[in-house]
Amino acid sequence: MAKEILIRPIISEKAEQLKEDLGHYSFVVAKNANKIEIKNAVSEIYKVNVVGVSTLNMPSKSKVRNTRTGVQKGRVSGFKKAIVTVEKGEEIDFFGDI
Repeated sequence: MAKEILIRPIISEKAEQLKEDLGHYSFVVAKNANKIEIKNAVSEIYKVNVVGVSTLNMPSKSKVRNTRTGVQKGRVSGFKKAIVTVEKGEEIDFFGDI
């Protein structure tokens, strides 16, 4: 059940900065997941104490790409993002034994 709620972690420069400065971790989550389910899923999978959860619905975006054969139009689908705050002194290791 927990693996169905958390789709993947967000690894970006902004997410890494939030992690280092404030102890916030970003995840792409299922669109129908609520804050309590997200909190329980992170606690269960990563074995950390979650202090808070913020959610955002990211909108879909139109993309236009110029190629040699012409202009290609498309869309990037929207997703739900969760920013999870863990207890001070704890951290989540996404890369494990790599």
